[in-house]
Amino acid sequence: MKDDEKSYDQSTSLTLLERARRREPQAWERLVQVYRPLVLFWCGRAGLHGPDAEDVSQEVFAAAATGLDGFRRDRPGDTFRGWLSGITRNQVLLFYRRSQRQPRAEGGPAALDQLREVADPLAGADEQEQAEIRQVYQRALELLRGAFEERTWQAFCRTVIDGRSPATLTAELCMTANAIRQAKARVLRRLKEEVGDLFE
Repeated sequence: MKDDEKSYDQSTSLTLLERARRREPQAWERLVQVYRPLVLFWCGRAGLHGPDAEDVSQEVFAAAATGLDGFRRDRPGDTFRGWLSGITRNQVLLFYRRSQRQPRAEGGPAALDQLREVADPLAGADEQEQAEIRQVYQRALELLRGAFEERTWQAFCRTVIDGRSPATLTAELCMTANAIRQAKARVLRRLKEEVGDLFE
């Protein structure tokens, strides 16, 4: 571990996905914290809100926990986010099938007919979904924030988020351009270790 990295947890060499597969409670908490808002967004796009969306979200993560060992990245383009989207789609459809058998006071048959007329609500990534995905990245970064000293974090933020070159930051950060590049690389490496396999 580098001198400027703070102690974060004992399993820093394992990715979040690997730790979740090992059923580490902290890993599951992080995974849910990062992805729950995106799952709720997908539910909302499918017409589910409030308690219904919360119920489906819980079902999504229960199904993900059960099936995580079966998640593979055998083909190009296989991603955890895509896999989770598929689980969400299935859980939304199961919700509507159950609702059809047991009509609810809200919506009723007219709402179900409307849903059938709409194309797959989870297909494609529009601007709104891209914004939600950016929030996933933001939540992941916030989880990592405490793992680094301030100078390292600032070097990362100024270069990656603000788009500034290391050469223009040397005086501001009191670091050499090489040290700034190394700090940036440490944060990016840690992000990939933590959650990289979830975003690719």
